[in-house]
Amino acid sequence: MLKQVLIAACLVLPVTAMAAEEKKMTPQQQKMAACNKEAGEKKLEGDARKGFMKECLAAKPAAKVTQQDKMKSCNKDASAKNLKGDERKKFMSECLKG
Repeated sequence: MLKQVLIAACLVLPVTAMAAEEKKMTPQQQKMAACNKEAGEKKLEGDARKGFMKECLAAKPAAKVTQQDKMKSCNKDASAKNLKGDERKKFMSECLKG
């Protein structure tokens, strides 16, 4: 029984290590994967795909929205909708999650 457990552990550990390595992509690799996925979804091929990939990879990443900016935006939207009390709390909670 112990021998079987040890054999199973020896087989699982390298696979787990390989999976962890795959998840550690550099920002450039992540961008490449995202652009490649989008090109695939758009069913681009040949020169159209090459052009899209070139533009996508050259694009600057969008500025990260801070929690404070999100709060301001959600507050503004809640006020515009004239929400109060529990409705406002629920709206703010959902807005800040997204």
